[in-house]
Amino acid sequence: MLKTAVIGTGTMGQNHARVLNEISQLVGVCDVNEAAAKTVAKRFNVLSFKDYHDLPKNVDAVTIATPTVTHKDIALDLIRLGKHVLVEKPLSNTVSSAQEIVDAASKQGVTLAVGHIERHNPAVKYVKSAVQKGQFGLVYTLSAKRVSSYPGRIGDVGVIIDLAIHDIDVIRYVTGFEVESVFAAGGTMSTGKHEDVANIMLLMKGGVNGFIEVNWLTPMKIRKLTLICSMRHVEVDYMSQTVDISSSQMTELDPSNLSQIPQEHDNRHITLKKQEPLKNELEDFLQSIEKHHPPLVTGLDGIAAVRIAQAALDSLETRKVIELRGNGN
Repeated sequence: MLKTAVIGTGTMGQNHARVLNEISQLVGVCDVNEAAAKTVAKRFNVLSFKDYHDLPKNVDAVTIATPTVTHKDIALDLIRLGKHVLVEKPLSNTVSSAQEIVDAASKQGVTLAVGHIERHNPAVKYVKSAVQKGQFGLVYTLSAKRVSSYPGRIGDVGVIIDLAIHDIDVIRYVTGFEVESVFAAGGTMSTGKHEDVANIMLLMKGGVNGFIEVNWLTPMKIRKLTLICSMRHVEVDYMSQTVDISSSQMTELDPSNLSQIPQEHDNRHITLKKQEPLKNELEDFLQSIEKHHPPLVTGLDGIAAVRIAQAALDSLETRKVIELRGNGN
């Protein structure tokens, strides 16, 4: 089994450690908060470290689950040592630093995966496959809603980097199209220093439009994606891992009685076998190392998501459409 380690023992880091302990040989966890690292290490009976430079030399693969601004330096250090790395989303806080990570991994010949976890959701996998097979017809628009109350664990970024980036990646993945321009509206409704509400429009190649609604202002948690297609209306619930597919057609209409519109409806509710997306993600990462093939979410995917998210932040500030054509997309 591959020997693994986790850097960062916050909420996501603890979950990475739990799963890696099940599917690999977890040998250590690391955090600048030494007490936090020791608590997690004790749970899994592994070593704890305050400095990631002290990780055992025989570690094969490492998850980086630290604040976004630290991703580049940690990833580059590990890559230089020949370690395979999975970096929690976003890959980095700037496009240029994300590119540095990708270039270093390519030069060193190590596997680099990015933790865009929703790609590993069974509902997203189902819809991606159906779109590829043309089962829904042409895709016209995709609308994502990802809202909840403020999570106390987030302090270094706003809703665009923390939440919207999930749907940015999913929309690229499901359609297979790149984003050409971005417009965003929103701002800070609370007393925080980062945006806590944003509505983002993505204009994509092929004439497809994407809409993303995110905020930390809603007193309930919603994670949904809707596709408007030529043959079907599709609604994905990320949390329940279900897909609702519907269509309708008109039957004979009585023009003198518009209060009763005769329609025939075809509604299907698909409940997929429940899976833990994080476990799928980490299994994909380890298999990509062992079988020498790219992970589901590559470094280039990570760069694209950061570029689009940054464009949304720029649009939010300037109130202008940000063009991405000819800018690496």
